This record gives sequence, C-alpha cells and structure tokens, in this order.
Amino acid sequence: MGIADDAVEVRAQGWRTLAALHNFIENELERALSREAGLSVVEYTVLDALSRQDGWHMRMQQLARASALSPSATTRLVNRLEERGLLTRIDCLDDRRGIYTELTAGGHRLLDSARPVHDEALEAALAEAHRIPELAPLLDALPQLALART
Repeated sequence: MGIADDAVEVRAQGWRTLAALHNFIENELERALSREAGLSVVEYTVLDALSRQDGWHMRMQQLARASALSPSATTRLVNRLEERGLLTRIDCLDDRRGIYTELTAGGHRLLDSARPVHDEALEAALAEAHRIPELAPLLDALPQLALART
C-alpha cells in the first residue's frame, strides 16, 4: 500500500466514523421523538426547518434539501404531515408550478413540545457517543469545526 492508498484509507476510516456517529445519534433521536412526540427524526427535521424560515414557509425543493430527501420522498412526507394537520401547502404566486410549505398552528405546537425532547436526546446521545473510544475524537473536533464556519 502506497502513501496515496494510505491517505485514501484514512479518509475512508474518517467517513466510516462519521457515519457511525450519525447513525448512533439518529437512532437515539428516533427513539426519543417517536416515544415522546409521535414524530420521526425526518418529520422533526422538516418541522424545524420550516420554523426557521422568515414567514415560515419553504419551497418543496428547499425542503427536500433541508431534509436530505428525494423530491418524491419529500412529497410523500409533506402529504403525511399535511394529513396530520401539521403543515399546509400554498401555491406560489410568482411561479404557478411552485408550491410553498408552511407550518400550521398545530405544527408549531407539536414542534414546541418536541424541541426539548430532541435537545435532551441529542445531549444524551452525544454524551453516550463520547464514551465510545472510536467516536470520542470526532466529537472532540466538533467545536473547532463549528468555529471554522463562523
């Protein structure tokens, strides 16, 4: 194995570690949100993304990017959340093909009650992940990564 191969393996191992951390945290969030709020992680992510928008709406393709879903999966998810009365669709006046998605009052209430569940589960998952030797160095690097973005 040459130097280039070693570099590839280091990056691959870093990716595997990142994926393991993501999966660990997502599983913990999924359990807590499902049990306490009746939401999946991706449903929470969509409600949270919508709540952070000026005017509280997003175009469907923006929502797909924010939730890391395909356009068709986003449409199915929006359908389910709309049926539950958590969001609504609004036609875009500038583009007849465009559709905005917006939280309803019920969506805001559910998100407000789910946010502490999410935050507590995230904090607990990060603390637990930090006790796993393979994941701890990545968690230790997160503050520097956050500072680099600002």
